[in-house]
Amino acid sequence: MSKVRGIEIRHLESSKGGMVEFFTAQASNETILVQVPPNTVDNLFVHKTHTDQLLVVKGQLVIVTLINKQYKYIPLSEDHPIVLIIPPGVLHGAINLSSKPCVLVNAALRHKPPQKRDYVTRERPFPYDLEAARLALKQLEITNQIEDFDAMPTYAI
Repeated sequence: MSKVRGIEIRHLESSKGGMVEFFTAQASNETILVQVPPNTVDNLFVHKTHTDQLLVVKGQLVIVTLINKQYKYIPLSEDHPIVLIIPPGVLHGAINLSSKPCVLVNAALRHKPPQKRDYVTRERPFPYDLEAARLALKQLEITNQIEDFDAMPTYAI
């Protein structure tokens, strides 16, 4: 597992009790349920006061980060329970290429009280590469796991 600007991909610990599998919950100051509509290509935003801890519980989507003038495409899916940790100061957005909504839990860690500017979207400096986003999702299905943030597809200006 690697960290770039503090972004981390964490596999969830689990245990089985009979036929039921229990996953470790993420500690948080606030738990937010988020629904991303189908066929959504969202702009970027950055928060200054909290860390996102994102877990998809229904559907799939791609989180896009912008670091050093490069997009990274990070696939998330209900079939592969991982937590994506995005610290303050990282530009990121969401792409849902599916015809179904995606539901995720954000176990947010608050570092300061929320500010209005934490939720203001920002224009993309250059277009997303939707083919790279599709490829990231396909790669997730093939490999069944995400190991390394650095290995995510990139698109640079």
